[in-house]
Amino acid sequence: MPEGHTLLRLANDLDAAFAGRPVRVSSPQGRFAADAAQVDGAAVVAATSAGKHLFVEFDGERIIHVHLGLIGKFDLFPGPPPAVTTGQVRLRLANGSTYADLRGATQCDLIGAAKRDAILAQLGEDPLRSDADPERVWARISRSHRPIGDLLMDQTVLAGVGNVYRAEILFRHKIHPLRPGSTLRRTQFMALWSDLVELMQYGVLTGRIDTVRPEHTPEAMGRPPRKDDHGGEVYVYRRHGQDCLVCGARIRTEVLVGRNLFWCPRCQPVFRSRAVG
Repeated sequence: MPEGHTLLRLANDLDAAFAGRPVRVSSPQGRFAADAAQVDGAAVVAATSAGKHLFVEFDGERIIHVHLGLIGKFDLFPGPPPAVTTGQVRLRLANGSTYADLRGATQCDLIGAAKRDAILAQLGEDPLRSDADPERVWARISRSHRPIGDLLMDQTVLAGVGNVYRAEILFRHKIHPLRPGSTLRRTQFMALWSDLVELMQYGVLTGRIDTVRPEHTPEAMGRPPRKDDHGGEVYVYRRHGQDCLVCGARIRTEVLVGRNLFWCPRCQPVFRSRAVG
């Protein structure tokens, strides 16, 4: 599933291509045709994102809300759209010089400002927002006995973090994914938050997730670059059974709340409470 950096990068591209001008809105597939007709020819006010949600706002506070889900894609292309559409295009935006096609999204709805505000109210803090408050996230995590690996993926706690950033940020801070959130120290969480903000901002710039430090890049280690459809150089994500780039131990995996965890058993040891009972 695309993570928060992908949605912000997409929102920036859509905003640059369409904001401030009238846009033709259609649904070649037909499933969004009635709603598309209501904003066809209207001017785009802005395209924005929050966590894994995308909002394309038109004048009159009419907003197309998109959630890409696991397989959704929203691609931009130069020039006018083709005369014949291939594939299932749910939504198309076009202005003569650029067009954008949405395929495979789990959500594509025309909503108003009140509904958008309700969606935003349900989300946790987004590390990519300049006004994000890490103290709110820490308050939730520090009170919870749920595993930190679960909390980081809970969009009501932290918006925009997916499986890749979850796995990688925990490795970088030597935290076992099953460690209860309430056992983290505040200094640990704040260091994790700052690192996550930096990594996700870098992801917006590059369009890929790179989490390895300079000394662990393919060039520095003399190893082949990673080959994976997600791209980027990582420590543990989708590296089950492979050697840890830091210590050489075998990367492990386990399912937590329906998603695969990845961690190094040596770099991220199981948490042992020092409390005396």
